[in-house]
Amino acid sequence: MSKAVLMQGNEAAVEGAIAAGMRFFAGYPITPSTEIAEQSALRLPQVGGHFLQMEDELASIAAVLGASAAGVKAMTATSGPGFSLMQENIGYGVMAEIPCVIVDVQRAGPSTGLPTSPSQGDYMQARWGTHGDHPVIALSPSSVRETYTLIIRAFNLAEKYRTPVIFLMDEIVGHMREGVELPRESELIINHRKMSFHDGANKQCYFVPEGEYVPAMKPFGQGERYNITGLAHDSSGFPTNSTEIAGKLFTRLLDKVEKNVNDIVRIEEYAMDDAETAIVCFGGTTRAVMSAILEARAQGKKVGMFRPITVWPFPEQQLRARLPQLKNILMVEHNHGQMLLEVQRTVGGALPVDFLGRIDGTVISPADILAKLNEMEENCHAQ
Repeated sequence: MSKAVLMQGNEAAVEGAIAAGMRFFAGYPITPSTEIAEQSALRLPQVGGHFLQMEDELASIAAVLGASAAGVKAMTATSGPGFSLMQENIGYGVMAEIPCVIVDVQRAGPSTGLPTSPSQGDYMQARWGTHGDHPVIALSPSSVRETYTLIIRAFNLAEKYRTPVIFLMDEIVGHMREGVELPRESELIINHRKMSFHDGANKQCYFVPEGEYVPAMKPFGQGERYNITGLAHDSSGFPTNSTEIAGKLFTRLLDKVEKNVNDIVRIEEYAMDDAETAIVCFGGTTRAVMSAILEARAQGKKVGMFRPITVWPFPEQQLRARLPQLKNILMVEHNHGQMLLEVQRTVGGALPVDFLGRIDGTVISPADILAKLNEMEENCHAQ
């Protein structure tokens, strides 16, 4: 029997992570993500895990990478300013191929901004925050229940592709509290990283057979000595100045995401079968969009929703497949137009793309969306 509970989004992130096998959390309190640290401190000792409150966000992500390298599923959580501080070590995790999950409960900004106010202003930072050409997987939930199930998927992807995965929440979802039915444990799919079990020193720990993308590495300290570095390295893990080896390494890191987008990317569509206008949204804007669509449909407007669940890589193939039936697109997000840029790039001028955003710390309402749809309709008639 499924379990019915009253749960907050931040709490669901912890419970889902534990269900996925997370047994280590290191973090530093920061609104609006603090409840994740508090719940982790309570729950992890109950399941044989460990919680560490670190002195700052730099130390937090470093501790998480260390725990994961030793074979423990690990997570940290933060918000805007802390997410900025983690970027260098996120790049380290990408290069060293250390799986982990980083929760970013977005808030208004920049700097310390409005700590308890809604925002989706870290969307581009999730993709481009660390330096260099690097792969990124980022997921964004729109409800408390989806937070629970989607963070399990975040751990599964991190383990499967040996890479940090960003769980891009926002204050709306993080502080939302609602009754949910959690899936039974028997219904959950839990992945674990591929590992090698060859004893000895200085093995080719980063060796990947031709046609594959992810190395099989034994947890550090479990009988096989190898080197971990943030520098470009060869298959033994030691730094190299060979441009040929470095080029192959960087390309493989990118390919393990880019060549597997069909496995990684997920979307949700609502009322899209006959839609002539698609509203693109993600995360905490979703419910306002769905309410607006119900009102618009009642007025005879053929409007539907296209929601990226995997926000990076952006689901461009799925959006392009809808373009032939559409007359226009409306992008709705709590920022100044970040996912908008990806939508415009994907559409490539084939359709008009309008925008509704907000950056003052308040929420976009269904009435705001309806007003924008009416404005778009009037502009279309005027042309």
